[in-house]
Amino acid sequence: MIAPAASQRLRPAPAMAAFAMLAVAAVVSVITGAADLPVRGVVLEVVDRIPLLEVDSGFTARQRDVLWQLRAPRMVIGAVVGAALAVAGAAYQGVFRNPLADPYLLGVAAGAGLGATLAIITGLASTPLLPAAAFAGALVAVIVTYGLAKLGGAGRTTATLILAGVAVASFFTALQTYVQQTSSDTVREVFAWILGRLATFGWSEVLLVVPFVAVSAAVIVAHRRHLDVLAVGEGEAAALGLDVGRVRVLVVLAATLATAAAVAVAGLIGFVGIIVPHAVRLLTGASYRVIVPLSLVGGAAFLVFADIAARTIVSPAELPIGVITAFFGAPFFAMILARSRGAG
Repeated sequence: MIAPAASQRLRPAPAMAAFAMLAVAAVVSVITGAADLPVRGVVLEVVDRIPLLEVDSGFTARQRDVLWQLRAPRMVIGAVVGAALAVAGAAYQGVFRNPLADPYLLGVAAGAGLGATLAIITGLASTPLLPAAAFAGALVAVIVTYGLAKLGGAGRTTATLILAGVAVASFFTALQTYVQQTSSDTVREVFAWILGRLATFGWSEVLLVVPFVAVSAAVIVAHRRHLDVLAVGEGEAAALGLDVGRVRVLVVLAATLATAAAVAVAGLIGFVGIIVPHAVRLLTGASYRVIVPLSLVGGAAFLVFADIAARTIVSPAELPIGVITAFFGAPFFAMILARSRGAG
């Protein structure tokens, strides 16, 4: 059995703090907006939905519609997307042993952007085919990345995957730019999608993305101990009995699937996969047995809070949520670089 000394168990206090933060974010999200929804009424509405319990929240029919058809699905999709991007970022950082790796490393963002752009210029922006096109584009980009990396030789899979991802991302981005130039009247819609948005979602989108994220997160969480073993190096990990190739493929595929699903429904939201795992690492240590589950919960809370900021800073207008995450991400990057230089 593999049991590297650097690993540590997830303690109750950090886990409880992460869930408490997510609970606060969820409550603030559903009560924030033009329509007044008291916290007490929201809590009673939730209790009323529990089987065999029946309570009167005092909400009007309009208030119930606002809660259950507008704010609740938006809060849930924000939490699911945030969790997906954060846990995928942690997985990529563990597999590639690179603290700056993010969920878009293998060309997912560029492929999804091309797929969404093609859907928008063909008039499918307001149909369920838009997320399907983005999802398909993301998967195609990753398949091409793997195919290109295979040409570099199996012995240098990690390095060639990163280089192949850079090449594929550049190529798909060039294609997207060309397609945009051929249909300049849709540029605004394309950029609105690229900057990320959670504005127009119902429960159908939640049901669409949750299965992919749930399966992917389960695979990554199940392999979190293996990420600790990979941290010592691939040769050493193989000597300890770890099937490095199998673990790498499973974790990368799971992280990519989660990222593609998140991007398909929410657009390109940057920095979540870097900010959250690094914040967890700074607070709790370097073991992925802790980083992975806390990133899952912390990412959900972070993106819900970011969505609250996007809705309130310029209210009644709304900022793209990608602008909010980038606003926090750039200073966070500077802090990471400063700490790295100090450590050096």
